[in-house]
Amino acid sequence: MTSKQHTFEAVQVADNELDNLETMLATVAEQQDIVVESNTPELDILYQDDYLVAINKPSGLLVHRSWLDTHATEFAVQKLRDQIGQHVYPVHRLDRPTSGVLLFVLDKDSARHLMQQFIDHSTEKSYLAVVRGHIGQGVLDYPLKYQYDKIADKKADMTKPAQDAVTEYRCISQTEVPIAVGPYAASRYSLVELQPKTGRKHQLRRHMKHLRHPIVGDTSHGDGKHNTMFREHFDIHRLLLHAAYLSFTHPHTEQKVEIHAPLTSEFARVLTDINLSIEK
Repeated sequence: MTSKQHTFEAVQVADNELDNLETMLATVAEQQDIVVESNTPELDILYQDDYLVAINKPSGLLVHRSWLDTHATEFAVQKLRDQIGQHVYPVHRLDRPTSGVLLFVLDKDSARHLMQQFIDHSTEKSYLAVVRGHIGQGVLDYPLKYQYDKIADKKADMTKPAQDAVTEYRCISQTEVPIAVGPYAASRYSLVELQPKTGRKHQLRRHMKHLRHPIVGDTSHGDGKHNTMFREHFDIHRLLLHAAYLSFTHPHTEQKVEIHAPLTSEFARVLTDINLSIEK
């Protein structure tokens, strides 16, 4: 394939994603007037100015209303709207079970500017995860097939080729827990820093599975036996994946913005329980 063809395809992808953004913004705008009673604590706001606001999203909270869970009653969009008293619009994705930095804009004009940065991969993102086994350091360049949603992608082209997907990973600390899982008397785990260089659906979870070091608590791509052990012995019922850092260029000041999200108390507790150090 020629470089011109690659460029043309990249432009098409960017245009499609921006079109999707407009659709998402319209959908979220319609949801802004829905009244939702909140039964959980207020969201932890990490950054806020006249144009942007970032929160430390708790695990289990959907970003906005979705067919993925028609029974969900609380959503980040409505909770944050009520908390700050104005409409908000998410500009990137964070899976429901993942905690950490989630960025919103307060006006639609800023949305396209920031969305373009995510498309161009000019933002920087860093995640923390607990994975099965002892892992080292490296870069995984492993294309991923597009994951279709049964409802949202009913009419989508099911013949799309695998998409480029690159993840840098680095072990921060390792441990061995004296609890038998399967045939082994003890179980090994690592705390890793993950830096996605592309933005594919469930990329980090699927890449860790490919490396045979699945993320603890991953019910779709993980190891059920280890997930069960963490539930029974450490009362962990969530995915141990946390979006710890996000940097981008401010759409109005053009200055670099860096946002750090501290670990949730539950995530921090289990690191202490299994003797994994957060120190790099």
